[in-house]
Amino acid sequence: MSNNTDDGQPVTAATATLEETEDARWVADTLRGDLNAFDRLIERYQRRALSVSYRLLGNTDDASDACQEAFLRAYRSLDTLDTPQRFAAWLMRIVCNLSLNFRRSRRKNLTLVTDDGDGENGEPAGRPVASDEPTPSSNAVSAELEGDIGRAIEALQEKQRLALIMFAVEGMPQKEVAEILDMSVEAVKWNVFQARKTLKERLAEYIAE
Repeated sequence: MSNNTDDGQPVTAATATLEETEDARWVADTLRGDLNAFDRLIERYQRRALSVSYRLLGNTDDASDACQEAFLRAYRSLDTLDTPQRFAAWLMRIVCNLSLNFRRSRRKNLTLVTDDGDGENGEPAGRPVASDEPTPSSNAVSAELEGDIGRAIEALQEKQRLALIMFAVEGMPQKEVAEILDMSVEAVKWNVFQARKTLKERLAEYIAE
């Protein structure tokens, strides 16, 4: 993710503070019935939301559908946002969760999500293969195993699940994952480690020693 605002300008502490202040005002105005205020929030974060969703889904149409639903849910739940200044991070978590829901039926590579080997500069050691064609290894995976993997991933704590899929499956750099999840890089590393540890425990019978 670029360290720029959506109009291409560099992000500075002052810019971030201004955005947060405006977000809080627009949230308050929306709650008072000003729909134009929410339109401003959509305009500010639509491109960012689409980018994140596309990175998770790899499909423009699915990403667009997920983002539309995310903004709708954000609007309906706006009164539950305790810290209006954090609208951006709150919205991106909604986008991430909805995008991952689109992925539930997609096959995951067990080795990839349980492999502790990371590459240089915080990059994943492996990269996912973006193909809908079945591979010999995927053909060998039973329906029971696929179901167990999916359920194990879905059962992870939210931040662990998001960090694992974005970093280990989608191949996003740790810094980018940290920005999306509003946490430190060290927290991303910890969540990925805990997610892998949990998956190894739950899927131990399938993992060769």
